[in-house]
Amino acid sequence: MFERLRNALRAALDAATPPGNLRELARQMREAVVDAKVSVQETRAAVTRAAGELAVERQRLADAERRGRLAGEIQDRETVAVAERFAAKHRARVAVLERKLTALQEELGLYERELVDMQAQLGRAERDRPLTEAERSAERAWRDLQQAGGVRPDTDLQGDLLQSDLDRTAREAAADRQLRELKKKMKKD
Repeated sequence: MFERLRNALRAALDAATPPGNLRELARQMREAVVDAKVSVQETRAAVTRAAGELAVERQRLADAERRGRLAGEIQDRETVAVAERFAAKHRARVAVLERKLTALQEELGLYERELVDMQAQLGRAERDRPLTEAERSAERAWRDLQQAGGVRPDTDLQGDLLQSDLDRTAREAAADRQLRELKKKMKKD
């Protein structure tokens, strides 16, 4: 699955195609990143399940060994033999589950590294893509507005600070009103 995603990313980054095709490739890259995130989540869930299975199996092994020891203390050879057979089965299962868990953890690490790489490549592709005519026109309009003394909303730090002060003042006033109301209620009771 990741091979297909990696190929889509490589194709997008290596492409020297017109902007329409770049948008399509960027869309495919975003879909590949979403697929990769799903794979990471599924693998994390598999790691959690395997760890749970391993914990249960280790407990069963400990129980079988304990039963064998107790049977040995009362010299019950038949129960000791049965307990040893069960302990051997659980020991083998623990070994398999430990290998499975290790493999899943390594696979998860691989998927997480690939996802980070894919996200970085997508970010570069989106950042470095050529602007469309509409984006270039909007950028020229914002520059003209700024040259005329206007402020671009995403760069108006003073406006943001003023809005933050107004918001804080409104919150404080609301808190004061609530406090007065609460005091009035407590005096009536």
